[in-house]
Amino acid sequence: MTEIILDAAPDLDFDLKGLPKVSLHDHLDGGLRPATIIELAEAVGHTLPSTDPVALGEWFRESADSGSLVRYLETFDHTIAVMQTKDGLFRVAKEFVEDLADDGVVYGEVRWAPEQHLTKGLSLDEVVEAVQAGLEAGVDAVAETGRDIQVGQLITAMRHADRGQEIAELAVRHRNNGAVGFDIAGAEDGFLPSRFKDAFTYLAQHNFPATVHAGEAAGLESIQSALVDGRALRLGHGVRIAEDVTVEFESDEDANGDGDELDDNIGMVTLGELASWVRDRGIALEICPSSNLQTGAVAGFGEGIESHPLDMLYQLGFNVTINTDNRLMSGVTLTDEFELLVETFDYDLDDLLELTLNAAEAAFLPLEEKEALVEYINEAYADLG
Repeated sequence: MTEIILDAAPDLDFDLKGLPKVSLHDHLDGGLRPATIIELAEAVGHTLPSTDPVALGEWFRESADSGSLVRYLETFDHTIAVMQTKDGLFRVAKEFVEDLADDGVVYGEVRWAPEQHLTKGLSLDEVVEAVQAGLEAGVDAVAETGRDIQVGQLITAMRHADRGQEIAELAVRHRNNGAVGFDIAGAEDGFLPSRFKDAFTYLAQHNFPATVHAGEAAGLESIQSALVDGRALRLGHGVRIAEDVTVEFESDEDANGDGDELDDNIGMVTLGELASWVRDRGIALEICPSSNLQTGAVAGFGEGIESHPLDMLYQLGFNVTINTDNRLMSGVTLTDEFELLVETFDYDLDDLLELTLNAAEAAFLPLEEKEALVEYINEAYADLG
């Protein structure tokens, strides 16, 4: 058993937006600008709930804030509808990168499912190439403003479909043209990663990394399958690994020696075999706090962000990373998520640095590039000291 002591950290007095950030879990079709959706929808004849950018943005947030992953995913019908042409994909990808950079992101992995963008006659390779062109244009646009950002594609297969092998081959085919990893996404409950076992074997044979959505809408069985069948190096969300952690709190007389007995709590924690495996091997958890609340992923732990188990997992030494999931639907940026953690769990600069380094070290980058990214982040934080 592990003993943890909860105590408050000091307030922050610096601009969170200016901190260098690493984004590992951010969906391309979940990060569009409302104004862009309206313009692209008009061009392709797609009907939207509203043609006012402010009202449309509110519609997305309200529809996503239902507590249901199924309803949350329905909002993507509108964003995907305007991402069926080369021009649409290019623009969305370019703006996606620009918006990341505006939020202080210096490295981002952009996940999306090419199979969902073929209704206008484009091939799988053509949509990947269109997105890559847009991403590169976004990087160039950011560079023109004197900033730097690096991005890569996470090629994703929809878990309710049967194109896993085809999409895995697509990802490997584009490994030298922007693709850095593979993922499966969509309705998790009832669609275990084992459905794509052969595709994951193919990826492993070609030394191509995978992160797997698991531990969001489904629990420990899904996580186990992601690790065994999916050979996942990271868990998309993964937050329900906390179901394999048992915590018993009891008050203690001045546990940390600060003279305040009422505020001191000791948690006696027991990790199950699966939780121990994930923690001890540093398998990264791509946790998305606001999204987890919206989809009901953490409903079993209580109501509100204060009941989110991410802080417990972080304190216990799990490899926690913080992400946005879908910036449009959740109405958040990575800066917003950091602010939420500071306000809720009293995180300080050291905590934010550790979470950011966790993400950098879990990135699907060559070692030399990863080391350079870690050094850049450390230097930027040191300048704040």
